[in-house]
Amino acid sequence: MKRVIPLLLLFALFVSACETAVTPAPTAVPTIPAPAATSVPTTAPTSTPAPTTLTVFAAASLTGAFGEIGKAFEAAHPGVTVKFSFAGSQVLRTQIEQGALADVFASADHKNMDPLVTENLVATGADQDFATNLLIVILPPKNPANIQTLQDLAKPGLKLIFEDASVPAGNYTRQILTNMSKDPTYGTDFSTKVLANVVSNETDVKQVVAKVDQGEADAGVVYVTDALAAPDLISISIPANFNVIARYPITALAKAPNPDLAAAFVAYVLSADGQAIMKKWGFSPANP
Repeated sequence: MKRVIPLLLLFALFVSACETAVTPAPTAVPTIPAPAATSVPTTAPTSTPAPTTLTVFAAASLTGAFGEIGKAFEAAHPGVTVKFSFAGSQVLRTQIEQGALADVFASADHKNMDPLVTENLVATGADQDFATNLLIVILPPKNPANIQTLQDLAKPGLKLIFEDASVPAGNYTRQILTNMSKDPTYGTDFSTKVLANVVSNETDVKQVVAKVDQGEADAGVVYVTDALAAPDLISISIPANFNVIARYPITALAKAPNPDLAAAFVAYVLSADGQAIMKKWGFSPANP
């Protein structure tokens, strides 16, 4: 019996040790914080102005000056394209009266502007003079007819090219001839003799310049600015007491597709920068 008790005691101690054993706690996995969200800059894209076309009807004699003014205006107004239609003022006036859409009209005289004002086709009170010009006689580079003076224009057999009487420059030319015919130096029939030498009447001054330059005529009458733009041609000045001052009006049109831009273009032509360009091309200011 003494041997049995120690064995039972050992068994009991073994069981008790197993029951009191502590199960080890699981090892905690360290938590790695999620990276902070990176904010993406949300800079709004720069808006691009919608493309816009500004249509300008202008007298042919303004081709050089307005071409430069158009580029300057485009540079100051991103997205704007200035589209010019250059022709005789009488042609442009007729197109406007017949419904042609344009934003601005610049004429070489009031004869073709004033009717549009009367017909309410220009923006109310918008027409203003912006430049003046004078006329001059031009000859081909080699002067084959040997024209030396204004009196020579009346010699029989000459070939002269003028603008049609409906064209501002053509109307001014005939006024000049009338003025000269009142002077005894030229005689009362001077205008009649000169007009008898006219072989062609053109629709704008640029055509007269081109034909004289090509030798199709012995002489022509154009604006001083046109002669300056064609330095190869010979010119004879017309005295101030016979000459006629051409006044150029400009306006935004009543049915302008872009009325605000039209007003801005007119304002630019009248501005110091616009007038500097006009002067560069030989025009004089409307109000010296």
